[in-house]
Amino acid sequence: MSAPLRLGLLQYRVGRPGSVAAFARALDARLEEGRAQADLLVLPEYACVELGATLADRNAPDEAAELAAMVAAAPEILDAMQAAARRLGVWLLPGTLPVRAADGRVVNRAPLIMPDGRMAMQEKRAMTRFESERWGVSQGADPGVFDTPWGRIGVSICYDLEFPKHVRVQVEAGAWLVLGPTCTDTMAGFNRVRIGAAARAMENQCFVAITPTVGEAPWSAALDANRGHAAVFGPVDRGFPEDGVLARGALDTEQWVFCTLDPARIEAVRQDGQVLNHRDWPKAPFAWPQPAVFA
Repeated sequence: MSAPLRLGLLQYRVGRPGSVAAFARALDARLEEGRAQADLLVLPEYACVELGATLADRNAPDEAAELAAMVAAAPEILDAMQAAARRLGVWLLPGTLPVRAADGRVVNRAPLIMPDGRMAMQEKRAMTRFESERWGVSQGADPGVFDTPWGRIGVSICYDLEFPKHVRVQVEAGAWLVLGPTCTDTMAGFNRVRIGAAARAMENQCFVAITPTVGEAPWSAALDANRGHAAVFGPVDRGFPEDGVLARGALDTEQWVFCTLDPARIEAVRQDGQVLNHRDWPKAPFAWPQPAVFA
């Protein structure tokens, strides 16, 4: 059985760094603050997109120009993220960034970076209306899993958490923890992700952790408003809080939220919970429902 994981989730206040180098310095400072209390550090979806307006040289929001500038700078930004993980010796999920895929489409990609700089990727599969209809970000690859010193984990990015099958296939592939970097501009949007994350933890008897961008950025087309708080959800069952919430941060505030997670607790509740949601997930599709006959 793997050792417990000390998880650090950063509620990331959006700023306006003047360059990729300035972003990298601020990233280092934030990670330096969190690394003493965590083995794996997680930042929100699109956190680095705070660079968009600067890189596009725009003083007013411009969706197309900012996205094009971010995609062009993605290799440099990713290099800065890898360098931070190596320098500080941490496992790092530095949020997500829009990148150009091999087929020319722009996809939203989350890198999971090892302390030596090696990395693997998870792409966002379900696109919000803003991403697909206005911003030009396309559906990414199917969900995968990552092998880590703490066992197998998954990454389901923001909107992906609202769809049970995305997390379920990761759990069936062995994930005991799913990380959910998020970016939502309303409380309704945040609550959809929060409720989805809690439901995924309950129905799969696993841990799900979310962390958002926060704050106002009127100069940014994609990050103009950001709401939410970090949280870690677990099974709503024996040995866990009655509401399934293991940790949460303060709403709309930059801060680190830390939580130690033990995969042995997941194994125990799957074996001897009050209910066995993980085991009892329907193994075959239901028959198409027919109208009941009243007699």
